[in-house]
Amino acid sequence: MKKQGQSTIFLVALALAALIAGCAGGPTPPDWQLDARAALLGFEKHYLEGSTRLADAEFARAKEEIRRTGRGDLMARAELIRCAARTASLEIDDCPGFESLRRDAGAEELAYADYLAGKGKHTVTEDALSRLVAAGVAFRAATVTPAQIAAAIDLASAQGWRRPLLAWLEVEAKRAEAAGDREAAERLRRRMALVTGTR
Repeated sequence: MKKQGQSTIFLVALALAALIAGCAGGPTPPDWQLDARAALLGFEKHYLEGSTRLADAEFARAKEEIRRTGRGDLMARAELIRCAARTASLEIDDCPGFESLRRDAGAEELAYADYLAGKGKHTVTEDALSRLVAAGVAFRAATVTPAQIAAAIDLASAQGWRRPLLAWLEVEAKRAEAAGDREAAERLRRRMALVTGTR
């Protein structure tokens, strides 16, 4: 796989670098900083696990904490975190939450938004989510390879991330069907049924 993604975990750190800088040896940061970071990490966890209601609640909590600062740049970063998680799960859109804040975003946020839109490059880390985001970007650009699809399935499965696992299994099942490999398609559909609890 080409090294052209950026870790979403790293993006969380980047997004809140100013917020959590005081955590290591400096003054204790205000509660809103810690709460915003925890909420964004909670959003990411619940979203990838497929718990939409909990993910939405955590993201709303993060936005409420950030809103207290009046800083559009931090809100734009939070929206990119959401967009990256959606991209990893093949729920691809134009990141409208970020686009509404684009004028307040800095150069790093703009570059990452371009990357998610398939218009730029970033360095992939070994982090599972970074690699899933990279695969999602490749899928959006219609350049995803069979090896990337297989790796995305393995990564999502190993992490127990139901939402991206189902999305990537669906992609692989459709590929098998298109190739006339009925046995592989049925096996993948059985696996999907196991994940959703319908089997």
